[in-house]
Amino acid sequence: MAETQGATVDRVRLAPFGDALGFLLRLAQIDSFERFFADLGHLDLRPGELTVIVLLEGNPGVRQGVLAEALKIKRAHMAKMVRALGEAGLIRREVPEDDRRAVELYLTEAGATLARRLRPAVTAHEARTPATLTPAETATLKRLLRKYLALTDPEGTTP
Repeated sequence: MAETQGATVDRVRLAPFGDALGFLLRLAQIDSFERFFADLGHLDLRPGELTVIVLLEGNPGVRQGVLAEALKIKRAHMAKMVRALGEAGLIRREVPEDDRRAVELYLTEAGATLARRLRPAVTAHEARTPATLTPAETATLKRLLRKYLALTDPEGTTP
């Protein structure tokens, strides 16, 4: 337990934020990222990079802007990530004939190999239920977050 000027962190009064959805989601995201790096940090990928690689396996040829919108990643950040993953030899970009402004994304062979290697690690990471929640509570939380985000099913298909 960390101490700050004589008070412990667990004694900080969070009002009015203790019941604020955005604040709670932010703290949950930070905790989730800490768990991600504890479980998957050895892969030397950030959460967004891992997500893009794994999703490209199931969505070959998805347009960069469509993927950025689905993942709520700013276009400039997505462009930088795609460039870095391309330079690492994990994805390739193609400009479709029907829209020269668009970019379609595909895994390279190295990217596909990495995606296959990542799947079991991601599955194991996601199977770990936080100690503070039961498996049923975890399932309820995920269901409510999908509803909050207007995701129609566990596959993440948007309405």
